[in-house]
Amino acid sequence: MASRPSLKAKPKGKGGRKDAAPGAADGEATRAATAVRLVKEWTTWTMKTAKVAAHYGFIPLVIVIGMNSEPKPSISQLLSPV
Repeated sequence: MASRPSLKAKPKGKGGRKDAAPGAADGEATRAATAVRLVKEWTTWTMKTAKVAAHYGFIPLVIVIGMNSEPKPSISQLLSPV
């Protein structure tokens, strides 16, 4: 029976050249790359969360705004299509 392929990303390697000595430039580049990756992950998470909040919160927001307007309608008047 064949083994199942893994869906996890495989690491490309240990990174860096073996003949170069690790220095301050490598540490700065690694920190900068980590910061960029974290900002991208945070932005993606924020946009996904905002999409869900807007998707499920739009109709209740419209109803609340309608309930607080003048003249005060009843909930049945707000929900009826006429």
